Order: sequence, then structure tokens, then C-alpha cells
Amino acid sequence: MLVEAAWVASRAPGPLRAFYRRIKNRRGFQIAVVATARKMTVLCWHLVTKDEDYAFVRPSLNTRKRRNLELSAGNPPQVAKRGVAYDYNNKDHRRHERELVEHAERAYEVTVAHWQPKKPVSGG
Repeated sequence: MLVEAAWVASRAPGPLRAFYRRIKNRRGFQIAVVATARKMTVLCWHLVTKDEDYAFVRPSLNTRKRRNLELSAGNPPQVAKRGVAYDYNNKDHRRHERELVEHAERAYEVTVAHWQPKKPVSGG
């Protein structure tokens, strides 16, 4: 399941896609997808243990997905009332959120572009 989730993350805009692409260019797509799955696992562990939210989430998409889960779990629909997930219907709102995530992806790419391997410290 983690590898399947990593495949999805490698296609969605954000820092995880930039990470996947960086590893893929160096090591190949199979290693990259497993590395992305591991990175997602570590990320989830940190989010759960520190009780934090993911910094690069698209809020209206997240709210829409949560509402769909609530409806599939049997919660009653809100008739004739705009719910919390209504913002996802606004194309400009979705486009703006996507641009923010793409900006975070570019920021990750710039950050790691100049990384150099560390030289071993001599035990002298």
C-alpha cells in the first residue's frame, strides 16, 4: 500500500514529487518509489507523534476528502446548505492552492540543487 501511495504522490504536485524525481534521476524509478514510500512513512510517523498537520496540504481538497469519508460512513448530508467542502468547487480557489503546492515543490528543488556530498571526517 505504501508503494501505491508513493506512486500517487509522485504524480501530485508538491515536495514529495520533487523528492521522487530527484531520486529517480540518480537511482531509477523503482528505488525512487520505495524511497518515497519510506519518506512518506517517516513523515506520517512525525505528524502523528507530534500531533501536527502536513504543511503542504491543499486545504479545500483535504476538507472535501474528509467530507466524502463522513458521507460514506453514514453521516447525513447537509441539504440546501453549503458545507465545509464547498470551496473545492471554486476553480480559482483550487488553482490558487495548486499554485502554492507547486511553489513548495520548486522551493524543494532549489534547496537540494546545490547539495554536495559530505566528505568523510578523518579520525586523526
